Amino acid sequence: MDHSSGLLAAFGRAVEDETRLRWALESADIAPMLMVLVQLTGDEAILDEVAPFINGPWNFMETVPAGLKAKVRDRLVLALQDYARGERNGPGIPDDRLLHRMMEAGVGQKVSPEYIPLILEEMGVHDRDPRTVDWRHRPSPETLSAFKVVIIGAGLSGIGVAIKLREMGIPFTIYEKNETVGGTWFENTYPGCGVDTPNHFFSFSFEPNHDWTHHFSKRDELWRYLEDCADRYDIRRHVRFDTEVSAARYDEASARWQVTIKGADGVERTVQANAVITAVGQLNRPFTPDIPGLATFAGRAFHTGAWDAGADLKGKRVAMIGTGASGMQAGPSIAADVEKLTIFQRTPHWSVHNPNYHRSVEDGKKWALKNIPFYDKWYRFQLFWASADGLHDSLQIDPSWPTPEKSLNARNQGFRDMLEKHIRDQIGDDPELLAKTIPAYPPYGKRMLRDNNWYKTLKRPNVELVNDRIDRVVPTGIVTKDGREHPADIIVFATGFQAGRVLWPMEIEGRGGESLRDRWGEDDPRAHLGMTAPGFPNFFMIYGPNTNLGHGGSIIFHTECQVRYILQCLREMLENGHASMECRPEPYDAYNERVDAAHRKMVWSHGGVGNWYKNASGRVIANSPWRLVDYWKMTAEMDPTEFAFEPGR
Repeated sequence: MDHSSGLLAAFGRAVEDETRLRWALESADIAPMLMVLVQLTGDEAILDEVAPFINGPWNFMETVPAGLKAKVRDRLVLALQDYARGERNGPGIPDDRLLHRMMEAGVGQKVSPEYIPLILEEMGVHDRDPRTVDWRHRPSPETLSAFKVVIIGAGLSGIGVAIKLREMGIPFTIYEKNETVGGTWFENTYPGCGVDTPNHFFSFSFEPNHDWTHHFSKRDELWRYLEDCADRYDIRRHVRFDTEVSAARYDEASARWQVTIKGADGVERTVQANAVITAVGQLNRPFTPDIPGLATFAGRAFHTGAWDAGADLKGKRVAMIGTGASGMQAGPSIAADVEKLTIFQRTPHWSVHNPNYHRSVEDGKKWALKNIPFYDKWYRFQLFWASADGLHDSLQIDPSWPTPEKSLNARNQGFRDMLEKHIRDQIGDDPELLAKTIPAYPPYGKRMLRDNNWYKTLKRPNVELVNDRIDRVVPTGIVTKDGREHPADIIVFATGFQAGRVLWPMEIEGRGGESLRDRWGEDDPRAHLGMTAPGFPNFFMIYGPNTNLGHGGSIIFHTECQVRYILQCLREMLENGHASMECRPEPYDAYNERVDAAHRKMVWSHGGVGNWYKNASGRVIANSPWRLVDYWKMTAEMDPTEFAFEPGR
């Protein structure tokens, strides 16, 4: 079926039951609905009429009068029916001028024209996924079958790159240390575990899910989505489960990687690969602080990232150490069941209120996402802007700003005012608690969290927030520096992960036996575009150094950028008969200098705050300083001049 006939069929499905269509439009969001109408009709008058009432990218930021919404719905029904009857030519993509107007109207904010190519790619105007890498000169079947790729990890990145390798016909094997796919969404089972990026954007662009039950879904639903993707694309048969990679060593004579694996039987084996792709993430090895006396604790102690399913918290005294992402999700989820929840906080986090956080997705909206052409694309763009690049400028340091200890610039101060107001609205009647919960540092200095009823939880009579430093653990609880003992039956560590030790505990040795761990030290990982490094041929990292999205956005979007780039690298080797390709030192050094220079102007380098984004010397090692559109441009086309190639053996 060609693109035009597929669209005609889609219009037919949308209008075959007008009663159902109108029912769905009652639940559909006005901004993407308006964008579809303008795309189908070119009616700029209705755009001018509605746009002033769209005040931001989230659906709760619009004030469109009911009568005007009804007007949009009625016109959209007529337009869809016209297309279904073939009374209009197939809908095209608006020209750049109109598309830019629509983008700005759809999010209620200024949007740079540089986003036009990106939104066109996101809208998927062609039959084929634009992030799929096509062969320019397809290698012979013999060449392809002889080329072996090892992928380490079957989480979302491993699944994503596997799907695209399979499309290209490049053989691969995934080694996964767990019993099934899903990575972090399989491993993390703590109460309240969920995503803090809206999940209609936190999903593969080529595999949208229109049946999410909530706008911000919980762990089980996210894991099922990844399981379904693995099954739909027949990836599971390529995975060796319960098998951990402990080392990978490059053999220069054969231009092959010797990968050491250990299965469930405990026996180590070695497999060979032409290329290795790591997809293990940055947040998969829990960090548990070394607290004196911890071994003497008489109760259970475990990390949120390795939740003890056998621990019954009901009626227990629980001590939770840490108030980051997992703590802010787990705390409110267990507070009602425990006798006492004592929360130990080093520094408070900023937490933003989003009315959609606990909301379910209406059935009518699900129907609209599935059946109304282009509606899901415009909705995804809204979420892209709302959760990512729309706020990037607020994270830049204004050197002339008068209160740098509290905020960075005027817009950042505006965020601070909004966040403080929310906290005061929740707990302002408790001055002592309020003093513990308002951060002294600028917004986004640490990871911005979602308010999962956190402040309401802190006001519960059985919850105590402790700011005093922990001195030691004793058999019956935790003692703070002031000498007070806090009784506990269970200790929960919500203390994050070993983000600075990228690829740890694997031992990676490249050309000349150089260890990647020695190159990086304990906490200074670096890579060109976050993916490659000199001295490590045919070795590619997904979610490598400086690719975490601290300003918001979907890590899946970033992953798709990296997957496309890596597949272009493999294509370059296979089409040209190269045995290896290796990043040159010059682009590697230049890129990392650009990264550091950009970070020096951003919030994560702020001297008044510590975070897991920085290493011991203060260098930001985890986060990308770029907007999503910047990284999308950087990775859209692999530059062969940045690599050294060796001929086939």
